[in-house]
Amino acid sequence: MAEAALLLLPEAAAERDAREKLALWDRRPDTTAPLTDRQTDSVLELKAAAEDPPVPAELPIEDSCSLTSQSLPIDQTSIVPESTEDVLLKGFTSLGMEEERIETAQQFFSWFAKLQTQMDQDEEIKYRQMRDYLSGFQEQCDAILNDVNSALQHLESLQKQYLFVSNKTGTLHEACEQLLKEQSELVDLAENIQQKLSYFNELETITTKLNSPTLSVNSEGFIPMLAKLDDCITYISSHPNFKDYPVYLLKFKQCLSKALHLMKTYTVNTLQTLTNQLLKRDPSSVPNADNSFTLFYVKFRAAAPKVRTLIEQIEERSEKIPEYQQLLNDIHQCYLFQRELLLGPSIACTVTELTSQNNRDHCALIRSGCAFMVHVCQDEHQLYNEFFTKLTPKLDELLEKLCMSLYDVFRPLIIHVIHLETLSELCGILKNEVLEDHVQNNAEQLGAFAAGAKQMLEDVQERLVYRTHIYIQTDITGYKPAPGDLAYPDKLVMMEQIAQSLKDDQKKLPSEASFSDVQLEEAESDSLTKSVLGSTESLNPRPQATISPADLHGMWYPTVRRTLVCLSKLYRCIDRAVFQGLSQEALSACIQSLLGASESISKNKTQIDGQLFLIKHLLILREQIAPFHTEFTIKEISLDLKKTRDAAFKILNPMTVPRFFRLNSNNALIEFLLEGTPEIREHYLDSKKDVDRHLKSACEQFIQQQSKLFVEQLEEFMTKVSALKTMASQGGPKYTLSQQPWAQPAKVSDLVATAYKTIKAKLPVTLRSMSLYLSNKDTEFILFKPVRNNIQQVFQKFHALLKEEFSPEDIQIIACPSMEQVNLLLSVPK
Repeated sequence: MAEAALLLLPEAAAERDAREKLALWDRRPDTTAPLTDRQTDSVLELKAAAEDPPVPAELPIEDSCSLTSQSLPIDQTSIVPESTEDVLLKGFTSLGMEEERIETAQQFFSWFAKLQTQMDQDEEIKYRQMRDYLSGFQEQCDAILNDVNSALQHLESLQKQYLFVSNKTGTLHEACEQLLKEQSELVDLAENIQQKLSYFNELETITTKLNSPTLSVNSEGFIPMLAKLDDCITYISSHPNFKDYPVYLLKFKQCLSKALHLMKTYTVNTLQTLTNQLLKRDPSSVPNADNSFTLFYVKFRAAAPKVRTLIEQIEERSEKIPEYQQLLNDIHQCYLFQRELLLGPSIACTVTELTSQNNRDHCALIRSGCAFMVHVCQDEHQLYNEFFTKLTPKLDELLEKLCMSLYDVFRPLIIHVIHLETLSELCGILKNEVLEDHVQNNAEQLGAFAAGAKQMLEDVQERLVYRTHIYIQTDITGYKPAPGDLAYPDKLVMMEQIAQSLKDDQKKLPSEASFSDVQLEEAESDSLTKSVLGSTESLNPRPQATISPADLHGMWYPTVRRTLVCLSKLYRCIDRAVFQGLSQEALSACIQSLLGASESISKNKTQIDGQLFLIKHLLILREQIAPFHTEFTIKEISLDLKKTRDAAFKILNPMTVPRFFRLNSNNALIEFLLEGTPEIREHYLDSKKDVDRHLKSACEQFIQQQSKLFVEQLEEFMTKVSALKTMASQGGPKYTLSQQPWAQPAKVSDLVATAYKTIKAKLPVTLRSMSLYLSNKDTEFILFKPVRNNIQQVFQKFHALLKEEFSPEDIQIIACPSMEQVNLLLSVPK
């Protein structure tokens, strides 16, 4: 059975041997020694036999040489035995012993040796076939390597040839590029030279055109030629290093001069021809407004397009080229001269006619004259813009010259005006209507007229200030009051009676106007308020529903009325600094006139009338100057010679004569020069403070005088008592007041009764006078309050004195009224 197994499984045994060999090979010690060719072949054979890889039928290599490969077929069909007999039969057959019998051990060992030899041969066949198969691969690889080496040789040859050709081509390309670059440079140089020469070559063309007899400045080619000429001059002027630079520049300048002469001749001839045509129409006549506009403006505007384009070209080039600027100046001068020829006689005639028409109405003359010049200035600017696009100062110079003709005619009339109303109205017209309304809204066109109007306004203001000084001196300071001006309180009583009668009539006839509706005239009350009521403490009066007689404008003292009217005229007409000086002078003069009038009224009537007259008019002044939003303060500079006077007295002292010739700091002359220098002092005068000061003084005098009127005897009595106390305190004899002859209770009782009767009798008169003059309950209450307080204080002190110096029986004899009785007597309805 073992022999049968060995015979049946030769391939399995061989495979097992091969795997064992491989395992032994894998387990061999690791060494770095290289394998021999034989060892390598053995390894490959063993791995091929063990792994039994599939061998390709042919080598899959295709190349240009169309290498062929031989296939090495290997029969890999496995034989599966059908039966034991079949296997043995095939084994013996393969050994050629199908007829022999193994009978002895020698036969078996012989058979086994053959069998082993056969198995070894069969086993080696696979490896030989694999070796042959790999040898075929090696031959094919060797053939491929030979072909690759041949191909590499051919590629190396091609690369050498390519490098040779590439170098030749690059050299040729660089040579071509250099030639193209040189060609381009030469072309650019030629174009540059041609471009530079083009400016010089234009000289002949431009000269030919300028010398042509058919050349006209209105032709289509003139402006392009002019532009080309300017470009040539600019280019040549910027390259002074060119050859023949001075010659060509001079020739081009000559051409430019000729072209400018042609333009100037054409423009000037156009303007002069137009002017001559209009002057033939009797320019000395004074046409009406329509004819004047047609004569002086329509014709010129119709001719403006003929020269407008040419002038625009000149103006455009005038900023860069001086010759064009000079030409533009000549054209401006020619244009303005032609306009002056046309407008001068007409304006003079118009101004003369306006003067003759408004010889007595200066305000209408100023309005009409200024309106006329405003229209002239506006029309001239509009006409100028038809010809030119840029303004010139010469236009304003012409318009100022034309406006001066109006000023020259109006000034002699203005300086002879003497009325302040007329002068103030003229100032208002020039300042408000002319300068603010017209000039400010159109300052560009009316700039020249504004200069003349301002000069005229300054002359009117100067005349107004001068006449105001005279007015203050003559009509305020030098005013001589008439008897009717000082008829106080008679005129107030009379006006009050008239007002009462008008009120009674109003009740009967409601449709008629009452006296309380009387208001100030509009022309005289621009800055005056209706009510002039105030107080000594608070000068803000309470609004009244009616106007009392004392508050009527016509009832004011004339100097007050004139002062306030004068200030109202000046306030908006002159500068604030000048107004402050004039207001200071006017208010000072007015206060002095009121003080004089108050003294006269006090002498002619009563002292209370004079005091209330002064208080009332000072309140009017204080209230009426409040709306003037300005300071009534001026600065005066004076020279103080006090030190000079003292030094002069000192040097004239005989004791100082020996010190004249001392050569040290104690020299008298040196001391005089150092110490006797006059000082410059500055002090401020405030008219409002002057009014307040005089008002305060007048109120204090009134309070003092009224207090003295009511309680003078009581104050004298208490003064005597105080003197006795003082003497006793200083060591004098003791006294008993009730035993004094002048302080007996009966006499003191008479004194108290007299004071009480005086208050009761004269207090209504005082209150009536205050109501008549002041006509304001608040003012009356505030003014009377200190008087009442003084009386109450005197009675309080008197009561204290009685309790201290008199017995209760004497106090009953004296019968002094209580404080409640005094307060009730002094109570005034508020």
